[in-house]
Amino acid sequence: MTDYPAAPILIDEEGPIATIILNRPGQMNCLTREAMGELAAVIDRLKSLNGTSVLIMTGAGDLFSAGADLSEVSSLDASVAYDFSRLGQKILSSIGETAPVTIAAIDGYCLGGGLDIALSCDLRYATPRSSFQHPGARRGIITGWGGTQRLPGLIGKDEARRMLVTGDRIDATEALRIGLINGIEEESLAFARRFAFGIASRFSREQLFEIRNSLNRVK
Repeated sequence: MTDYPAAPILIDEEGPIATIILNRPGQMNCLTREAMGELAAVIDRLKSLNGTSVLIMTGAGDLFSAGADLSEVSSLDASVAYDFSRLGQKILSSIGETAPVTIAAIDGYCLGGGLDIALSCDLRYATPRSSFQHPGARRGIITGWGGTQRLPGLIGKDEARRMLVTGDRIDATEALRIGLINGIEEESLAFARRFAFGIASRFSREQLFEIRNSLNRVK
């Protein structure tokens, strides 16, 4: 396991490839309002530089993320909780504006809002031991970061309904079967980096944005 500094959000940049690391492994990489603010700042900086061809999202330690820090969320009043939800939606929507190709490199738990983060990326690669879940139904809540919209668009309404209503956890093999992830790799981050550098070596950032724009026009 790689040892990272203590900041909740880390950024590693190497040429046209940027890797954002959710870095609260002791708290399952759950994101507080402060961490989400730092994530927003990192994304805004990358957008302003206009130099990232591929953005990789990953988690520190042996997991991706379990989403919002529910210990904090449970203490918020309704108005602040609503603002936090809207902030999450805004940040996740802006991930795709940062780079023409975005990849979630998943290892371990990818739950709740963590799954929403993965869904906001173009591609998702996971290790064999990864698992996926939207557990909100079991807690009497629903995800507030856009997962209810992105999930059915990716895997279809029937499979999305099954995941959201039951709150069941699925493994990487099942996630690949239903189209939730694009592949299973023993080292998802290493694979994502090789994949990213391969893309960046063949296409310019502008060409990759043209590909994205063409795909976005498909109904």
